[in-house]
Amino acid sequence: MATGGQVAPLRRVVPPDVLAVGTGSIPAAKINRIARLGRVGDVAAVAGGAVQLQGRQVNALAVDPSSFRSWTPPATAKKTDLWAALAGNQFVVSPAAAQQLQLNRGYQYPVVARTMPKLTMGGSGPLGLPGIDMLVSRKSGEDMGLVPNVAVLVNAPGVDPAKVVKAVGRVLGPGTSVLNLHERKYQTPADGGRPGSYLDLYKQAAGSCRGLSWTVLAAIGQVESDHGRNAGRSSAGALGPMQFLPSTWKAYGVDGDRDGKADIMNPYDAIPGAAKYLCANGAGRGGQQLYRAVWQYNHADWYVQKVLNLARAYSARYE
Repeated sequence: MATGGQVAPLRRVVPPDVLAVGTGSIPAAKINRIARLGRVGDVAAVAGGAVQLQGRQVNALAVDPSSFRSWTPPATAKKTDLWAALAGNQFVVSPAAAQQLQLNRGYQYPVVARTMPKLTMGGSGPLGLPGIDMLVSRKSGEDMGLVPNVAVLVNAPGVDPAKVVKAVGRVLGPGTSVLNLHERKYQTPADGGRPGSYLDLYKQAAGSCRGLSWTVLAAIGQVESDHGRNAGRSSAGALGPMQFLPSTWKAYGVDGDRDGKADIMNPYDAIPGAAKYLCANGAGRGGQQLYRAVWQYNHADWYVQKVLNLARAYSARYE
């Protein structure tokens, strides 16, 4: 947890698929029900509310920097100084808000809520959440009287986001706004906006290898780490959501998010790295070449059969 300006290192990235916003605090029992929905990987409940900044209404969330940074776009999540500032009870805004409200880093501004504290702007970065332009620390949120658990972020890798929206909507009932963050109107440019889910990443990465189906990447991602849920070091020394050996990663690692580093732990790098590795072994040619390419990934026939069976299941479900 972040205390005294200290923030925990970024361990993984969790692309949000659904954002639900209530008219008041969402009961813990309902949040737990969402977490138990089939194939839901991660859930984050945060405080929030509308505040006034520079005479304009801004929607703010009160978060723990150490955990919430994982839910933001990779370029933002990696800005440790940004999250350390948030941990020190400064505030962070989107680039659009910083420009429109003429905010400058290091300057104090009055924030009008139930109380009117003067907070220092700690920086800006794309937040990737429609309608949300400001983050404050949990302590600042409590002091300002923001509504506890007013918003819930949901990550459900490999699941049709529209189905997740319906399931979450049934749990929360009428009066709650539930957004599918994959709808085009919520998408932002790739050079700093909200990236897609694992499903989107598999589809995008497959496009780099002509003839390779995204379903094969999705199947490998499920077998290897359950789409990033178990991305730690294996008994064989493999790492990350696609479980690369460091020696293989050295040859096939990809800087998918263009941040200047090919990170074995980052799905935005690891998934296109897996596509590159499979393609180099002939996966795009299908048939026996695909079988041999998957076998190269893990030298076991049972593994290949499991991956190909899962790929067929993904194809039946989504195509």
